[in-house]
Amino acid sequence: MTKTISKVGNSQGIIFDTALMDLTRLKVGDEVNVTVHEGGSIVLTPVRPTIATKTAAAAAKRLIKKNSSLFKRLA
Repeated sequence: MTKTISKVGNSQGIIFDTALMDLTRLKVGDEVNVTVHEGGSIVLTPVRPTIATKTAAAAAKRLIKKNSSLFKRLA
């Protein structure tokens, strides 16, 4: 995919169309990490929030407890 650098105010930028935003699951306001490699390659990596192991375990326990009868029926 080829994009053109455009003037945005006093800066320059690349406009991401809807298709690209959908493919990358990005939305306005999301953060990306910018890495510049030798030779000038630029890589944008989405910064995705992570959940701590203890927090995930506690949430799973609450979910299982809250829906225990449903899980029994599904088993």
